[in-house]
Amino acid sequence: MTLDMTLVVQDADLVANGIRSLRLGRPDGGPLPRYVPGSHLVVECGDGRRNAYSLTGSGTASTEYRISVLHKPDGRGGSSWMHRVPVGDTVRVTAPRSAFAPVATARRHLLIAGGIGVTPLLSHTRAAAEWGRPFTLLYGYRPGAGAHLDELRELCGTRLREFPEQAPFIGALRQELRRQPLGTHVYVCGPGGLIDAVCEMARDAGWPDERVHAERFSADDLDPGVPFTARLARSGRAVGVPTGVSLLDALEKAGIAVPNMCRQGVCGECRVGVRTGRAEHRDLFLSAAERAAGDSVMCCVSRSLDEELELDL
Repeated sequence: MTLDMTLVVQDADLVANGIRSLRLGRPDGGPLPRYVPGSHLVVECGDGRRNAYSLTGSGTASTEYRISVLHKPDGRGGSSWMHRVPVGDTVRVTAPRSAFAPVATARRHLLIAGGIGVTPLLSHTRAAAEWGRPFTLLYGYRPGAGAHLDELRELCGTRLREFPEQAPFIGALRQELRRQPLGTHVYVCGPGGLIDAVCEMARDAGWPDERVHAERFSADDLDPGVPFTARLARSGRAVGVPTGVSLLDALEKAGIAVPNMCRQGVCGECRVGVRTGRAEHRDLFLSAAERAAGDSVMCCVSRSLDEELELDL
């Protein structure tokens, strides 16, 4: 993946406590590539840091991209940089890409958001409203931390259900998942605990896996894993991957260049082929079918279930 566009920060404002919304456009005001709802950009956030941020538009506006960034003081520094970058400065970004698009053949769309996870679902909501697709949005947030509420209320009307408290939110989720008509697809984005809970409730209610779609912003905190050896098929080299060291870091330390971008298991740039061995998939990019195929691994976060993993490198 390459940083293939330089955009200017045209406008920025706070849409909730700790959440900054930025409007990006070409310096000459020209058109930008369109995108499907649920897409994201990878943005270079100073000092080589690169983070993925969801686009909040419907995808049809061709002259601006909008993203919203939650400030994480204890994070890797990217969100702090995004909260400081002034209007008028430029940023380097990728073209939009998506692994969280709405299913065009769905009978209904049940959208579930927690906190800053509302950003890709705001994109879904805009598109659904434009195209007249039936949907309901359930949005859970901490008091004072609900992003884009005015926009959502105007867009959704009675199709928006707000939950500033957790217990009613969980109860409503369970109820909604059990009463949707056949052909409904559910989309969830937010904290890992919310996503896990929704997926479990959906399974308990008999939802097929292919009708449940989740988007995580980054891999959850990972255990350090057990050591293993990466065997490079093309050269025959063996690279040790110690506990607590990523496969990507071990390869780079050994002088093996692997294209990479987010280093969070989201963007898919560091995908490498697997010839033998079983990968321990920890990424948020590969589909269930791609994981089952066992022929590739995202080396920024994933590891090996075997003592040796042979890579197509």
